[in-house]
Amino acid sequence: MKRLVLGIETSCDETGIALVEAHSAGSGQALESVRAPKFKVLKNLVASQVKIHEPFGGVVPNLAKREHQKNLPILFKKISGEEIIKKVDLISVTVGPGLEPALWTGITFSKELSKKHKKPLVGANHLEGHLYSFLLPKKTTRREKLESRRIFPAVALIVSGGHTILLLVKDFKTWKKLGETRDDAVGEAYDKVARLLRFPYPGGPQIEKLALRQVQGKHPNGTIEFPRPMMHDKNYDFSFSGLKTSVLYYLRDHPKYSPTDVAASFQAAAIEVLVKKTMRAAIEFGVKSVLLSGGVAANKTLRTALKKVTSKTKLNFWVADQKYNTDNAVMIAAAGYMTYLHKKKYPLRANGNLEI
Repeated sequence: MKRLVLGIETSCDETGIALVEAHSAGSGQALESVRAPKFKVLKNLVASQVKIHEPFGGVVPNLAKREHQKNLPILFKKISGEEIIKKVDLISVTVGPGLEPALWTGITFSKELSKKHKKPLVGANHLEGHLYSFLLPKKTTRREKLESRRIFPAVALIVSGGHTILLLVKDFKTWKKLGETRDDAVGEAYDKVARLLRFPYPGGPQIEKLALRQVQGKHPNGTIEFPRPMMHDKNYDFSFSGLKTSVLYYLRDHPKYSPTDVAASFQAAAIEVLVKKTMRAAIEFGVKSVLLSGGVAANKTLRTALKKVTSKTKLNFWVADQKYNTDNAVMIAAAGYMTYLHKKKYPLRANGNLEI
């Protein structure tokens, strides 16, 4: 069953519209046979707002809303909107989590399209978009067959600026939350440490860039012994607030600090916690795969660390290409399609605290 899906994403500071051809082995009448969903990206457009929010050191919700309102019609026109919409089978729009003023712009725009062109509209969970992102096309010479029997059960680590979540995933529609952050998400901790080091917004990538310089030296993980919060706790929750505070105190007490060493030492601590807890869950629950997604999944050091340890333990490791880890409408098209297949329904209203 093939469907042409229009995805619309406005959860934060990226305006995204994508056109995706979705295909599954089953049908709406035989959901149990949805074994290997496939997605072909026809168009993927993103309008970034980084420069607008940079002077404020973070995203300003009402400014984000204004930019989404301006960018959505422009991107829709670029995607050949009025011509292609006639061929679209399904519209998928992010309803949460995210900044509610920003979410509402996408929802309102999608409702107008749906009503005008009489197209079915589904609400998509942004976190499910990240979860399903490993199914999106990859730049590789080897074609991977992503069948459910090869993937599940799996442990999924979703890491972003707002979330750090560990899931036990049974199949394409069933999962259980094992743990999540109790305070700062790991991406949020990256950004806060970047601000302490006086890096411009967004700071997370700056931390990684500095840390990679240290990797080429004698001490790839830095020389500073920052704490690994909750790493040895028996549960699967996370906490990164204390790690951030340790960096603050270190900078206060060492005015002649090396930014490169601080960045590498901080990143080594954060990634070790993520990897150790993820792999402990993978072993405890006897899974076949580890899935990594979210904005922080674009971090090369994290990807490499998980790939290395899963290879040693003979587990499959799945992660999307870099461009599909950060916010985009392709993953929202995929999430909306899966939501439609599984007959789930998210209310078409903004829910900033929507959970997976």
